Amino acid sequence: MQRTDRPSRTPSDPGRGRRTVALLAVLALALAGLIGLTSGAGGAAADSGDYTQSAVQLSASQAQIRFTPTTPARYVDVHYLVNGTGQQNFRMTESAGTWTQSIASLNTGTSVEYWFTYEKNGPQYDTPHFSYTQGGSAPNQAATPTFSPAGGTFSTAQTVTIGDATAGAAIHYTLDGSTPTASSPRYSAPITVAATTTVQAVATAAGLADSATASAAFTIGAATGCPAQSDTPDFGPGVHVFDPGMSSAAIQSQLDAQFAQMKDTATAQFSENRVADLFKPGVYNVEDNVGYYTSVAGLGQNPDDVTINGHVTVDAFNASDQGNATQNFWRSAENLAINPSGADRWAVAQAAPFRRIDVHGDLQLYPASYGWASGGYLADDKVTGQASSSSQQQWYTRDSSLGSWSGGVWNMVFSGTGGAPANTFPNPPETTLPTTPVSRDVPYLYLDGTGKYRVFLPALRTNASGPSWAGGSTPGSSLPMNRFYVVKAGDTATTINTALAQGCDLFVTPGVYHLDRTLHVTKADTVVLGIGYPTFVPDNGVDAMQVADVDGVRLKGLLFDAGTTNSAALLTVGTAGPGASHAADPTTIQDVFFRIGGEIAGKATSSLVVDSNDAIIDHIWAWRADHGNPGTVGWAVNTADNGLVVGGDNVEATGLFVEHYQKYEVTWNGQNGRTVFFQNEMPYDVPNQAAWLSPTGTNGYAAYKVGGNVTSHEAWGLGSYCYFNVNPAVNSYHAFEAPATPGVRFHDALTVSLGGQGSITHVVDDTGASTPPGTVPSNVVSFP
Repeated sequence: MQRTDRPSRTPSDPGRGRRTVALLAVLALALAGLIGLTSGAGGAAADSGDYTQSAVQLSASQAQIRFTPTTPARYVDVHYLVNGTGQQNFRMTESAGTWTQSIASLNTGTSVEYWFTYEKNGPQYDTPHFSYTQGGSAPNQAATPTFSPAGGTFSTAQTVTIGDATAGAAIHYTLDGSTPTASSPRYSAPITVAATTTVQAVATAAGLADSATASAAFTIGAATGCPAQSDTPDFGPGVHVFDPGMSSAAIQSQLDAQFAQMKDTATAQFSENRVADLFKPGVYNVEDNVGYYTSVAGLGQNPDDVTINGHVTVDAFNASDQGNATQNFWRSAENLAINPSGADRWAVAQAAPFRRIDVHGDLQLYPASYGWASGGYLADDKVTGQASSSSQQQWYTRDSSLGSWSGGVWNMVFSGTGGAPANTFPNPPETTLPTTPVSRDVPYLYLDGTGKYRVFLPALRTNASGPSWAGGSTPGSSLPMNRFYVVKAGDTATTINTALAQGCDLFVTPGVYHLDRTLHVTKADTVVLGIGYPTFVPDNGVDAMQVADVDGVRLKGLLFDAGTTNSAALLTVGTAGPGASHAADPTTIQDVFFRIGGEIAGKATSSLVVDSNDAIIDHIWAWRADHGNPGTVGWAVNTADNGLVVGGDNVEATGLFVEHYQKYEVTWNGQNGRTVFFQNEMPYDVPNQAAWLSPTGTNGYAAYKVGGNVTSHEAWGLGSYCYFNVNPAVNSYHAFEAPATPGVRFHDALTVSLGGQGSITHVVDDTGASTPPGTVPSNVVSFP
């Protein structure tokens, strides 16, 4: 994300001005390990008894190389070639004695040649070369373990046996969601599974590569339906519910007190404070300044049921912000009407949605100082006056109505929005689609006429235009709150999984929830609704959440923050391989955000993997942190390969923000994909060109890669920026990569070199000019 070292700029000042770069001292230290990697030359020959190794398939496009020394090693480096070219060298990641490195963006039949350099009591040793074929047979690999019973739903505890067809094989297993290795507990007797658990196992045998990982999910004690919950639950101390009968002074005092706690960029940006302010139907005379990790929402069924006579404001609040709003992340406003004096101000960057709001006046999307902002996202809104972006670098507006629009720096995108400007990219830089191909507005909490809470589920829309509530109310259905398990302080992965297995939906209240095992969403039409930026942190290398390949799951308002032990993925939706059609009832992923580093030194190979067909990704920000608490960011510290990997067909993304990942930031392997608006910054902290070469040997990794087997894909309004401030000599050959086929098309794509820190040679494949100096875009209106 753009740092607050961006200069202020008024609409009349086209110059970039002076950039002040605040480098993090920890960065140089973090990079030292990676820069020191060798190519494997100069070591003694390894003894085969020193180690075991394997390469296993993790998904349709990803594999993992593993190395387990018989005695501890200070380091293990892996070197590999993909289809015989583009040698890569990495310091592997160690966990419980096994060292691992994942390889992404593989296709069935891709050949990987790999070998290792490792330390043993001081000297360095080199192994022979090994080979692996993605999706291919493995004659020298142990058989995959099998389970009896093979998983499923059971009313009582189960005794589980694990077998393997390879004679003499040792079986190792885990029960906590982590990937098993040769260092995991060894299976010797049947296991009693008394609670909902996923059992995973791997087989090892002398002279053979480790088997593929086997997995079986056991749901224990599932009821026929969710046990009845309260219709008027206690949401916990992080949720403030305001009533119009309360005095304005009392409400204002509460809002001001929490804002004072959540306001400061220097102290609150990576805090664990979380809060939600909910307004019951009525009229309020208050000024609501919205700080970090704060959700503001009305509890009416439609926006005008709650009216704020005043402002709901985000600005560059702090002196340390120097007038810039480029770090105004993680805050939201939703489902209310605002009667501002003059104009309402919502000057935000990423992860700050403004949804289902009726603004009776103007809306200003820039700070009062006219300093830089780097948002943002509007959806299902009505602005009777003018919406003005001014110094906003990019913005996406979906299914809304505007009195008019003013401004645009690089990339302003509209779909299904009345009052939007004409399509004039690149001058002015406006991309406008008359409708949104497929959309479904977010689930939201409201109070019914009897004072009970319900959750409204908006209906699916195709070729939508204008707010869903333009006719008076949003079409759809609702669920009683007694169907929702309220997640709050004290809940664990076990209690949450038990509620899911019982058939409950989840209402997740503000808080930070550490997970010692994966959350499993297995039932169709499950709703997981968060308020106040509830945050899931996976511990011990587990994946945070896995959603089965079922109809109609709705995920909304969640933050996934990677733990310090690498997770393969933070959120996976669907399963790899051919799947069912979900066109009539797709899964939606909305206002779901991902963070690698910043607060803690998080690690995850991928943030979001979507293998479910027809899924809708509606406003995500996947962010590998470029700044944060000391010791939490750096090339070898907060490691992450991919922000988004799409394997499902007919997947649509509306409002896709992905930044700073170390390999392909978006990889799209499914057919018939569509993206409306994409914003990206490449990783700032690349130490040198040799550390950042694609598998084909070209400079850097494309920010958005359409897989080589894809024949149909279309995207509108895409921007990718580079700012290689650690080493400005670094180059990316292109920002967007796609197969040469008429069915794969890009509209209105651009690249920018921020302050001349590095360069991007082309925009899409070999098309488009190199980024010019002066922070000026290089534009491609249409490709091919």
